[in-house]
Amino acid sequence: MLDLDFGTYPYVTSSNTGIGGVCTGLGIPPTKIGEVIGVAKAYTTRVGGGPFPSELTDAVGQKLRDVGAEYGVTTGRPRRCGWLDLVVLRYSNMINGYTSINLTKLDVLDVFDEIKVAVSYTINGKKVTSFPASLEDLETATVNYVTLPGWKQSIGKCRSFEELPENCQAYVRFIERDLGVPVKWIGVGAGREEMIAM
Repeated sequence: MLDLDFGTYPYVTSSNTGIGGVCTGLGIPPTKIGEVIGVAKAYTTRVGGGPFPSELTDAVGQKLRDVGAEYGVTTGRPRRCGWLDLVVLRYSNMINGYTSINLTKLDVLDVFDEIKVAVSYTINGKKVTSFPASLEDLETATVNYVTLPGWKQSIGKCRSFEELPENCQAYVRFIERDLGVPVKWIGVGAGREEMIAM
């Protein structure tokens, strides 16, 4: 959402953060790009200002922030946190054409009894499943969630998909079904070895 051209302008960074930036920033021809891996946290965060429909400003948001260590490395500034927003991920997938997903920080959700996922917005009384073009619409959107059961156990030692709790597997499969893109890697901790390859 911070991409200079496709993000929530003016609340963006000064560069292209999507796949197009590989071509314009590195000079790599589009025909040389094979796989396009979308890297997404298992929940949503944002730095700085701008619209963030699924932002949680309550104790749940603070728990995501604390468990996920969502503080700027240099500044220590807290990141804004919220439930996973599939409306945003669908938009990102539309722009970038992901061939697979690397789902990071799934272990942060270990502590929740239930996990919500944003699946659509309501804007001016209408249900919207795609990302709105208008910043004003985005700022007034209310979020429609699906609630999934949590797994309430540590997944940090899991090294295969089959080792993950059933509800955790269901969360991953829910994301895959919605996006129509396979999750090929799952981060279950901060270490390099704490990555499940599917």
